[in-house]
Amino acid sequence: MPIRRTSSLSSTGIPIAAGTIVALSLLWAFWPITTFSFTSPTRTVSFSTGVNNLNIFSGDGATIGDHGFNLTHDPPEPTFYDDPDLTYTIDKPIKNWDEKRREWLWLHPSFIPGLQNRVMLVTGSQFNPCPNPIGDHLLLRFFKNKVDYCRIHGYDIFYNNVLLNPKMFTYWAKIPSVQAAMLAHPEAEWIWWADADAVFTDMDFKLPLQRYKSHNFVVHGWPELIYEKKSWTGLNAGVFLIRNSQWALDFMDVWSGMGPQTPNYEKWGEILRETCKDKTVPESDDQTGLVYLLLKEKEKWGDKIYVEDRYYFEGYWKEIVGKLENITERYNGVEKGERRLRRRHAEKVRGYSALWEEYLEGEGWRRPFMTHFTGCQPCSGTHNELYSRQSCLDAMEKALNFADNQVLRSYGFVHSSLGDSGSVLPLPFDYPA
Repeated sequence: MPIRRTSSLSSTGIPIAAGTIVALSLLWAFWPITTFSFTSPTRTVSFSTGVNNLNIFSGDGATIGDHGFNLTHDPPEPTFYDDPDLTYTIDKPIKNWDEKRREWLWLHPSFIPGLQNRVMLVTGSQFNPCPNPIGDHLLLRFFKNKVDYCRIHGYDIFYNNVLLNPKMFTYWAKIPSVQAAMLAHPEAEWIWWADADAVFTDMDFKLPLQRYKSHNFVVHGWPELIYEKKSWTGLNAGVFLIRNSQWALDFMDVWSGMGPQTPNYEKWGEILRETCKDKTVPESDDQTGLVYLLLKEKEKWGDKIYVEDRYYFEGYWKEIVGKLENITERYNGVEKGERRLRRRHAEKVRGYSALWEEYLEGEGWRRPFMTHFTGCQPCSGTHNELYSRQSCLDAMEKALNFADNQVLRSYGFVHSSLGDSGSVLPLPFDYPA
């Protein structure tokens, strides 16, 4: 809905003005206090782009999305998108992003309600076919798992399979993707990176965003291993949550400064190996780089980084997969005694997952949120020498089917076993009683 510039309080103008006032009030109320103090947005934005001559959508006949977003309203006032000097590439730092983003939201008020809880998942893989004969099939299943989770929880997802910076390969490729997603989606408060080989194994669990209200970055790890042991495995950078903010852009600029696109890449490899004594290879990687910043620049960055160790924000698959069948039995056992938990319902009705919390509180057998197949490399087919190729394949199949059962149940089916991806069984009424 466009912001009206008229002083007339016609029958249509009153609800429009009221709606805009409410939306802007929500923007002020919910904008993260970790970012900046509230001030009136500037109206002096000016770029030499000829924006006033563009055919801007008027918003008439607006398309309303699932969340009530007005998807056709884009007023003629210039925003950061009209700045010819702003680039999506990571080699040119972006300044005043908080103000730019807030200005855009001011002009697009339908995106303001619910802003503080809005998450966008970003993931991806390589651009070429997988060397492993079943690698592309596995990546498709990993992607389907993420799409299922995002559909259930109303999150957007961006899957990228090209290098946005050709010099930033392998694990460093995520940072350009995350930055580009921030600029493409100013309506998202959080950008959530997940490696291709990470699986959602609890489709009901939602991120405890309230826990992170004073933080800008969330990563799974163990503070003791980071700060006392100085271990490069004290955290895992394959899954992280980062707030869409100037802080995040500044942090990623420093973090990526250790990457292969910089002239000091080899030097950083030696620095990181010297910092983390258990790192045997003198290669600068994103994970050790993150540990380094927590150790050496804790005062600058550490207060805004939350090291999550209270649930499996991402969990090592070797610790998890062997327990999945027992976890299924435990859940079924609880449901047998509680009819309200096993009542059939539409997939869109998500209130039933909240009912489970009173039964799962404090229990060590609840579903792991995310299972990460670090070292298995489904696309290439190579694997860590500590385990075999077959053990990786079997474990991935079980985890994917474990997650898929939670999705299929809303459609009336379930896999006959976690090791059988090809067949399903129809569920009887009142299952599993």
